[in-house]
Amino acid sequence: MINRRQMLVGSVVGAAGLMLSEGLALASQVSKGALSDPEIPALGNPKGNVTIVEFFDYQCIYCKWSYPDIMKVVERDGNVRLVMKDWPVFGPASVRAASMVLAAKESGQYKQAMRALMSTRSRLQDSSIDSALANAGLDPAALQATVQKRSDHIGRILNRNIAQARSYGLRGTPSFIVGGKVYGGFQSEGALEKAIQAARGA
Repeated sequence: MINRRQMLVGSVVGAAGLMLSEGLALASQVSKGALSDPEIPALGNPKGNVTIVEFFDYQCIYCKWSYPDIMKVVERDGNVRLVMKDWPVFGPASVRAASMVLAAKESGQYKQAMRALMSTRSRLQDSSIDSALANAGLDPAALQATVQKRSDHIGRILNRNIAQARSYGLRGTPSFIVGGKVYGGFQSEGALEKAIQAARGA
């Protein structure tokens, strides 16, 4: 059965283009297959011995707050593989933002596009999405054309992420999977480092 959010993803992509206490780990355990998606670029060290998966939304303020911290941790560690999974829970603008960034991977600009939208501070609209991407040196019109051309492909990625988030019992964004264990809510640098150490059995 297709739910309302899946319908939203399909229509928006095709046409247009909890904060929990630090370190709180949900009981869920995640299969190794969930830690890898060949259609989503891996950030950090692609061959890292620990994988972090973050389910996020470009309009989630806690996701934006945590983004600099997680990037610092990944860069400082040097042996962490980071997979960012779009979970567009805040409506059509979130779906379009996710779609534009996924389209940017076709031109090798995925990381730049993500950084541009994660650096925004206000709620997103089509105009602010395009402005942020343009200011980062990307071509919004070209990205939108890719979204249109690859709408089925992008829609499958987003709907797969949504299905995974539901199957893991995630409560909202951001949610992290570190070494197969789920952590809900905003995670500080220290909390992320502890989760990585736990995944390594330290």
